[in-house]
Amino acid sequence: MTSRRPLWFSAAALAIATATAAGVSLVTAGLPSGTTTVRAPLRLVDGETVGLIMGGSGMPIPSTDFIDEVLARYDPTTPIFPGQPVFPVDTVIPVFTPEGLYPATGVKSLEFDTSVAQGVTILNSDITTEIAEGNKVVVGGGSQSATIESLEMRDLLALPADERPTGDQLSFIALVDVSAPNGGILERFDDPNLPTLTVPSFGITFSGATPADTPWDTVIYDQEYDGFSDFPRYPIDLLSDLNAALGIYYVHGTLVDFTDAKIADAVRLPVSADYTGHTEYFMLPTADLPLLDPLRSVPVIGNPLADLLQPDLEVLVNLGYGSITEGWNPGPANVPTPFTDSLFPTNINPVDVLAALAAGAQQGVSAFDADLSHLSLPAVAAALTSSVDGASNSLPSLLDLANDLSLAIAGVYTPLLPVADTLNALLTTLPAYDTALFVQELSSGNLVDAVGMPIAADFGLVPVLLLFGLAGVS
Repeated sequence: MTSRRPLWFSAAALAIATATAAGVSLVTAGLPSGTTTVRAPLRLVDGETVGLIMGGSGMPIPSTDFIDEVLARYDPTTPIFPGQPVFPVDTVIPVFTPEGLYPATGVKSLEFDTSVAQGVTILNSDITTEIAEGNKVVVGGGSQSATIESLEMRDLLALPADERPTGDQLSFIALVDVSAPNGGILERFDDPNLPTLTVPSFGITFSGATPADTPWDTVIYDQEYDGFSDFPRYPIDLLSDLNAALGIYYVHGTLVDFTDAKIADAVRLPVSADYTGHTEYFMLPTADLPLLDPLRSVPVIGNPLADLLQPDLEVLVNLGYGSITEGWNPGPANVPTPFTDSLFPTNINPVDVLAALAAGAQQGVSAFDADLSHLSLPAVAAALTSSVDGASNSLPSLLDLANDLSLAIAGVYTPLLPVADTLNALLTTLPAYDTALFVQELSSGNLVDAVGMPIAADFGLVPVLLLFGLAGVS
């Protein structure tokens, strides 16, 4: 089962924050040779290449470990796979950005839009300062910070040509880009023919795609089945939506822990034939469906059952991306692709789907048999004993129950607020969006899409909104 380390649930590095507040220099020994990590305002020399590294939601100041891991994997001294973009840096500066994502990062934390706006202001100031001092800049960030990068690109592109950084002054590295043109959830639900979708109760705006046609070298790494950076192209496929929602929990951000071997499996995504921009797009495959990860956690029989179901479920989930074999959309990665472009995939032959399901059934049975053949009675007994012991040890005492009840009563407001905001989104924002979709499709004379598009939107958004609400309660 994939280990879970979502960027947006990461805890802020308090030790780093303390050191930063005290003006202490942070030097990282684990970085590639020739690279030093320092904290502003301490500087080395002008004319160097500076890496400005941001954290993800819940990590306002990226820790040195996080920076080490990001650089070693996604900006290494030597490419891990042929053609991997590399941006050598001399100095790395951890950049403070608020990284709030209410309610996932806490009931009293900043909402996404407010946090991102403040992050863009901070990042722009840092870029401007470094370039004014004669330095080149490489910006790196993931999850929310990828959206900060995206909006900063837009702001820079809006400047007169002689005021914006040149191509040799600025580069970007974005991990699990929530705004990826063909897969980012903030783009998938951004229809240019409709008013911008916003969820006021959560403070989230579906702000569209990361610009593809920029003068700056950019690399974007996304993860297969991550519901934030790789949302289904056809959300009418409910299985695909549920898998993506669980992918937010199980997959999003785990790429920071990838081995070189897993990174070497990165798939370069296609771009449009006429694309002349400077952005390269990569997808990092995910071995197991997040949809089956809860089942895999069941002792003894969970993993065999998941292996039995996965081959066929994978086909059905991948249909939501317009594919049979991959969990990402095969269209150009640089082209903004909202789900409203079409309700169903038109590039898939039903005969091929049936053939894939038949082959998947055989593969699942073989995997199930193989899993069972490797089970031994001592191993089964040990697993069952461990589960029973764990359950026994977790039984609370009367005092524990009393304390928990006291805390629950004292903090009753805290979980109710995210629940109320979730209901608000489901009962006000979503119906309004559905109505706009219905009117748009009906006015174009397409009755099927007028009915289907609102259903697809609900299938896609409801699981994600519920996940946010539950994250705020937990």
